[in-house]
This record gives sequence, structure tokens and C-alpha cells, in this order.
Amino acid sequence: MKIAIVTAYPPSKVTLNEYAYHLVKHFRQKQDVTELILLCDYTDNEKDINFTEDGCNITVKECWRFNSYKNIVSITKAINITKPDAVLFNLQFMKFGDKKVAAALGLMLPLVCKLKKIPNIVLLHNIMEEVDLGSAGFTNNKLMQNVYGFIGNTLTRLILKSDTVAVTMQKYVDVLSKKYKANNVKLIPHGTFEIPEEPNYITPSNPMQIMTFGKFGTYKKVEAMIEAVEKVRKSTDLNLEVVIAGTDNPNVPGYLAKVKETYKDIPQIRFTGYVEENEVPVLFNESTVVVFPYTSTTGSSGVLHQAGSYGKAVVMPDLGDLAMLVKDEGYQGEFFDPKSVDSLAQAIESIVTNNDYKVKLGQINYKAATAHPMSDIAEMYLNTFKAVGA
Repeated sequence: MKIAIVTAYPPSKVTLNEYAYHLVKHFRQKQDVTELILLCDYTDNEKDINFTEDGCNITVKECWRFNSYKNIVSITKAINITKPDAVLFNLQFMKFGDKKVAAALGLMLPLVCKLKKIPNIVLLHNIMEEVDLGSAGFTNNKLMQNVYGFIGNTLTRLILKSDTVAVTMQKYVDVLSKKYKANNVKLIPHGTFEIPEEPNYITPSNPMQIMTFGKFGTYKKVEAMIEAVEKVRKSTDLNLEVVIAGTDNPNVPGYLAKVKETYKDIPQIRFTGYVEENEVPVLFNESTVVVFPYTSTTGSSGVLHQAGSYGKAVVMPDLGDLAMLVKDEGYQGEFFDPKSVDSLAQAIESIVTNNDYKVKLGQINYKAATAHPMSDIAEMYLNTFKAVGA
């Protein structure tokens, strides 16, 4: 089977590029896949396809740009040229741009494939019905939220024209099936990128690293985490380092620079910047606790699956999709009230002052992560392609 994947791909900084990397890594090892075609965004440096494992041939065809109005044409042209047997779209609603028209045009591509009778699956990482538009950085204006809601409903109906829409949480299946009367929505779990051998759960203690990972500035904000760790330092006299791993959200450029300036007088805050793929294991292995300083959620969390795969204790807000994911997939952590710095401080303190508890959480999360390895997820997509005639 010759599969095309429409996605951002490393070294791209566009959302979901890391997910694509790991999906491709495991797709290419499947016997049924004869060639993978990456229909991806333009980047200055070459795409990262130098895998150590044997696998099928990968063809890279850069054919779209973030916020370009021409993406629907250029990607369709690339599909016509490469002639795949099936197409997988790795999507969320802002995948092709943060401008409304550019984003909407890109999301019409599954319908184009449907009209061309090319078997296709949309992997939809979030749904508009479960996004807090204010916290996620879209708009706080009630009228505009209604407009976004209408646009989101329209785009969702277009996406549902795909042969199959795969979502990562059962709640999303239920919402889409009920609201849109859709019978082509399927649960395929997010999966865990890498599953190392079970760790020994020993982490550096001088200092203990309190780490968060992601793109920050919208619903992921680090101020409360910095202030919470400072409270824990004072109450416990422990040597704690705050590690902020990642970059600004594209919608909030300069956010981390402002945070750095605001908290310049607080010691032991490390900003890593963009984390290369080969640096991820060290980042997680050296962390004592992984914190999710979110004010809302917009989908299943890749970072939670990564934290689990490295046997990490986690601190999470008790809200939305993260709480649902814990229930559905068996993760466990300390919950906190996202509106309270004191609550976050108490959650962190309960882990850093109790090594046995930290290890127990890490073991539970490792077990949850190993339940859905990426190789199994790739197999689920292949079986779904076969079911729709690829």
C-alpha cells in the first residue's frame, strides 16, 4: 500500500510535527506499506527521515506553507502527481494557518480526496465542541465565539465527509456521532511515541527538576508554576529547578521572553527553547515531576503519553480532556485547581517530599503508556484503510 500523509513534519515548528515523526517511523516498518509519501510543509532544513530501523521508502514532497491560501491547490496537485493508494490527514483546526480563510481552505482537502475517490482517513486531534476559545487564544469576544462556533460546525461537517474520522478520545466519538449524526467516527488512541525499557525511577535530586513541556502563552501558561515552585522551596527548603521546555505558541510571540524578564530575580529557572527529538529522552529522564500548567485543554495530550513512557510522576489540572484521559487510559497524578497557585504548590510538594509516592505514580503511568505503543496505533490505521477499500 502506498500511503500519503498530509502533515507538518520535523524540523517544522508547525503543530503536530512530532506526532507525524513517530507515526511515520512505525508506518514504514509495516509489511503492508510499500511507500510513504510525506506531503508536508516547506522548511529551510531537510526533513528528518534518517531512521535507524529498516523500513519502506519515504518520498518527501514539500507542497504547503502555514497561512497560505494556495494550500488546497498545491496539496491536491501533489496528490495527483504522487498517486497514493490512500491518504492520511494529521489535523487539528489550526493546522494550515491561524488565519481563518487559510485554515478553512486546508481543511477542505479530505472532501477533495473523497470526490476523487481516494480512500482517506482524517486523524482529528481536537474538536471545536471541546475547545475553550478564550483560554486557547482564539477570542474572548462572545459574538466572535459564536462566529467561530458556526465556522467550526461547518468545517467539522466538511471533515466528516472523509471515509473515516479518527479521534483520540471516546468522548469525541460520542460528541461527533450525536451532534452530527455521523457513523464514520472511530476511536484510535493517541498512542505513546517511544516506550523505553522500564526506568529505575531514580531522578537527580540536587536539584530536583520540575519540568513542563510544550508551546506556551495561550492556555499553557508558566507563571503559576514558577510561583508555585517558589512556594515549595520556601516551605520545604528543597533544591528545586524550574525547567520550561519548548517555545512560544505561534499566537503569542514573545510570551516566554516576557516571562523570563518578569521572573529574572527568581533563581534556577531554565528555558530550554525548542527541544530536538534526540534531546527529549534526557529532558524527561532528568525530570522529577512533569507539570501541566494548563488553564484549559484542547485535546489528548502527547506530553502526558511521553511522561508516562519515561515513568514520570505528573501534576495536572482537574479539568477537561486531561481528567478524561486519566479515567479512560489509566494515568494517574496529583490534580490541582488551575485557578490556584497554592493548589498547584501543594500538588508539587506532595510528590517532591515523598519519593515512594513519586515512584508509585511513575510506575502507574509507565503501565498506562505501554498499553498503546505507536506500532499498534499504526496497525489500527492500516486496518482502517483496508476497511474503506484501500
